[in-house]
Amino acid sequence: MKKIRKAVLPVAGLGTRFLPATKAVPKEMLTVVDRPVVQHVVDEAKAAGIEHFIFVTGRGKAVIEDHFDIAYELDATLQERGKTAAFEELKKDLPKAGQTSFTRQQAPLGLGHAVWCAREIVGDEPFAVLLPDMLSPGCMGQMLSAYEKHGGNVIAVEEVKPEETHQYGIVSVGETYGQTFEITGMVEKPKQGTAPSNFIISGRYILQPEVFSILEHGKKGAGGEIQLTDAMIDLMADQKFFGMRYEGKTYDTGSKIGFLTANIAYGLQRPDLKDALVAEIKALLG
Repeated sequence: MKKIRKAVLPVAGLGTRFLPATKAVPKEMLTVVDRPVVQHVVDEAKAAGIEHFIFVTGRGKAVIEDHFDIAYELDATLQERGKTAAFEELKKDLPKAGQTSFTRQQAPLGLGHAVWCAREIVGDEPFAVLLPDMLSPGCMGQMLSAYEKHGGNVIAVEEVKPEETHQYGIVSVGETYGQTFEITGMVEKPKQGTAPSNFIISGRYILQPEVFSILEHGKKGAGGEIQLTDAMIDLMADQKFFGMRYEGKTYDTGSKIGFLTANIAYGLQRPDLKDALVAEIKALLG
C-alpha cells in the first residue's frame, strides 16, 4: 500500500456566488477570521501528513501562488519594525521548497477535468483531493487512517436530512466497519425520494491513479461537465470504495451562510477573540 503524499486542490472556480467580492479576488482567498480559506484547507492536509500540494488554477488566480511564496518586502518590513510574532507566523505557514506545484485548467469543464489536469504531477500513485470550498477540520487525518485500514479509494461522507439528498452526490451503504463502510454505488443529485441513503459526498477523497485513465476519455455528465463522481462510478467496477463518516462539522464556504457560519465558528475557537465575539453577537441579537 503506497503512502498518500500528494493532495490536489482544484482552485480554478470563478466564485460567482460571491460576486462582486470575487470579481478581482479569488474566492479561495476570502478569509475565515484572518486566514484565507485555502490556507485552512492546506493546514488540514499538512497536519495529516500530506507533503506535496498541487493547485489546479485558472486565470486570475496568481495571487494564490503568491500567497504560498516568500514576500521579501513584507518580511523585511516586519523585521525592521520588530513585529517578530507576525514574521514567525508567516514563516511557519510557508511551504518548503518544492512542496507546491501549480497547473492550469484552461477551461471550466468540471471537477473531474480539474483533477485530470494534475495527472502529470501526481504520477502513478494514490493521492488526495480536497475541495477548497469545504472546511472540514481534521477530516484528512481521519481519511488517511481509514485508507491505512482498508486501502482502495476512500470518500468522506456526512449525513443530511432525507429531504436534502437531491442536492448532493449520494453513496449506497454496504458492509460497515465502525466509522467506515463499503460503498456499493453512487448517484449524483438523485430525485427526491429515490436516494439510496442520506450519506453525501462531502469534499474529501483518496483516489487511486487509475482514475486518470477514466477521466482522460472526457465523458461529460451533469451540466455538460466532466464529473469526478462519474469517473469514480466507472472505477468501482474494478476497485473498492469506502465511505468514511467524518467525525466533525463541515462548513461550505462556497455558500454565503456557510461562509458566515465558518467565520463565527472559527472565531469562537480563538481564545483571543472568543469573549469579545460572544459579546458582539449578544449585542446584535439584542
